[in-house]
Parts: sequence; structure tokens; C-alpha cells
Amino acid sequence: MTDDSAIYTGKATPDAAADRGWLLGHFKSPGDPRRSEDVEIKWGVHPKGEERERWVTGERRTALQVLISGRFRLEFPGRTVVLAEQGDYVVWGRGVDHSWHAEEDSVVLTVRWPSLPGYRADEPSAPEHQ
Repeated sequence: MTDDSAIYTGKATPDAAADRGWLLGHFKSPGDPRRSEDVEIKWGVHPKGEERERWVTGERRTALQVLISGRFRLEFPGRTVVLAEQGDYVVWGRGVDHSWHAEEDSVVLTVRWPSLPGYRADEPSAPEHQ
């Protein structure tokens, strides 16, 4: 028989709203099946015109971002990538600075690995990562 505490069911939009979009990662409580040191998953709901306040610099993780709906632009040094059709995605590695802008109301799924503490932009000692 499966231990029910090892299974979590939810809905991405309301669950994500409770933790700045993040559904899974090191920041979830111990014992929560959504806690992971290996990977972070975000369900990002972005209204048209929303953009990152400042670039992410000194990235220490790898990331995958998949467009669910809308139109979403990512900026990298010397390159712009526009996710325009459902399923469009981009992957970038460690050390790649980036920023983003929602050109339309957008939903994007982000997967980052590993899940590292100290990346919350609203923490006073955190580097400019999110």
C-alpha cells in the first residue's frame, strides 16, 4: 500500500500562486513530496507587459522553459528568443545571463536544476537570480 503522504495532487495555477509560481524545489517543507534538491519546477503566469526587473547574472543552474500559452520573449547576451507557439522551448546552461518579457498574457513552464538555496530575489543577501 502507498503512503498517502508521499503523493500530492493539486492544480498548477492556485498552487503556484502560493509560492511565486514554484511548484517543486528545495524551498518546500521537509516531508512535502514537492520538496527536491535536484530540480525546481515553476508554473509561470505572466500578464502582457510583465518583465523581469533586472537581468539574472551568474546563473549556476541549467534551465528549460516551455511555452504553454501566449507569447514570451527571453533576452540573452547577444540573442533574443521568442516563444510564440505552444510547445516552443529554450534551454540555457550555467553562466548564461538572461531576462524576459511577456509580449502577451503567457503561461510558461520552467524546469531548473539543481535546486539551490539563495536565489530568491526578494532576500537581501541573494544574488540577482530568480
